[in-house]
Amino acid sequence: MADIKKERTTIFTNKKALHNYHILEDYETGIVLSGYEVKSARLHNVSLTDSLVRITNGEAFLENAYIAPYSQISTHIQDYNAKRLRKLLLHKKEIVKLASKVKEKGLTIVPLELYVSKYGKIKLSIGLAKGKTTYDKKELLKKKDIEREMQKSLRDF
Repeated sequence: MADIKKERTTIFTNKKALHNYHILEDYETGIVLSGYEVKSARLHNVSLTDSLVRITNGEAFLENAYIAPYSQISTHIQDYNAKRLRKLLLHKKEIVKLASKVKEKGLTIVPLELYVSKYGKIKLSIGLAKGKTTYDKKELLKKKDIEREMQKSLRDF
């Protein structure tokens, strides 16, 4: 798994999702983009901050993900919607499994990372997630502060 991460280029990491959710499982999906969206994404003009994945009629869609219009886009595309629905490419078995878990346990599916794979394809990492409580978030921040202080004291020593 560590070798795969070295061979890909991260475009955007959804840090807000990692802060607000416990990630139980993660999946790699393809994403259907138009040509100018691919060019814009490769320039890191993407935000997955408030986006989520919905499963509708046996298909997975990415909602509310922002991909900025490509700066070199021609003028004939006037009605570009930066937050349109984008279809995700998953196996049918994975879609059924995710849909059943979301209905059954009250979990949600959040996008975690958008990246370029070693083959040049833009991929999306999604995660089956359970929401964190405010207590969990505060505890995590306390642990990070303690670790930061320890590292600082070791450097100063």
